Amino acid sequence: MSPRAVRSIGLFATALLAAVCLRVLATSGGLELPSLIVLRELRAPALVSAMTIGAALAVAGVLLQALLRNPLAEPWMLGLLSGAGFGVVVWTLAGYLASGAIVRQESPVIPAAAGAFAALGLVYGLSQRRGLVDPVSLILIGVVISVIAHAASQFMQAMLPDSGLALYRRWLMGGISADTAWGTIGLVAGITFACIAIAAWLGPSMDAASLSDDEARSVGVGLARLRIVSFALAGILTAGTVLLAGPIGFVGLICPHLARLLGGPRHRGVVIGSALAGAALLVLADAAAQMLVLRSGHVPVGVLTAIVGGPLFIVLLRRGRWLA
Repeated sequence: MSPRAVRSIGLFATALLAAVCLRVLATSGGLELPSLIVLRELRAPALVSAMTIGAALAVAGVLLQALLRNPLAEPWMLGLLSGAGFGVVVWTLAGYLASGAIVRQESPVIPAAAGAFAALGLVYGLSQRRGLVDPVSLILIGVVISVIAHAASQFMQAMLPDSGLALYRRWLMGGISADTAWGTIGLVAGITFACIAIAAWLGPSMDAASLSDDEARSVGVGLARLRIVSFALAGILTAGTVLLAGPIGFVGLICPHLARLLGGPRHRGVVIGSALAGAALLVLADAAAQMLVLRSGHVPVGVLTAIVGGPLFIVLLRRGRWLA
């Protein structure tokens, strides 16, 4: 990696450390030093979840942007988050209809991953024109698939008893819970770390894939295999985030651009920098959510990321004249 990329990674690591300190101190009343029990039982699960989710969404954004050659591609925009949530709700409803009771599913990884892959496959297939992916169609179809999957999930949730609504609401609203089991957090964190390591290893291949197909093949990069592996990694990363927090948008849009801006275009550095930036961003958002308490409770983390990411998306869309 270049010295510039190393410096940016150090900066993101420092930002993550500062965000962790702020999240440890954050309460609904401001900042407060927690007891050991509060730290271990309440804040540590939410903290580790936030770091895992942020890193996973950011790296998923890097993979999608690199392989689709579209700087606006990210898990929420392409329907992966809503698709994964739809898979979880279908799994939950099927279990309820079969047994007549809501059974807490700690790690429905396969239904979430299946929903994410199905959404990605639909978006990728429907956005092609004469064998090429149209960038405008990609974004528009992704948003439509996301809206449809979200609406279908809400419809099916209405078929669940009241006892199931609170349990699965975060898979539609987006929020980080402090009562997530350590087994679930550890499973998702381990899978996320492995996927990020593979994505970093694929960095040079993604550098070549950012060129034309002929140029990438000329340096020995198998684009078909690279796309399959990258899409699989993006789907797995997205499924894991939905299990922990539901759909949280725009992290996969903001962090890759920030990592490229500070560290340069080489994808190995972008993957590592984006993972650290995503972890720091979501930890900060969660800390802010803990300190912003309204009548109905804490502000969902997804709302705060949308407030930051929405305007950035508009700026990128207006600057991206290639979309016209």
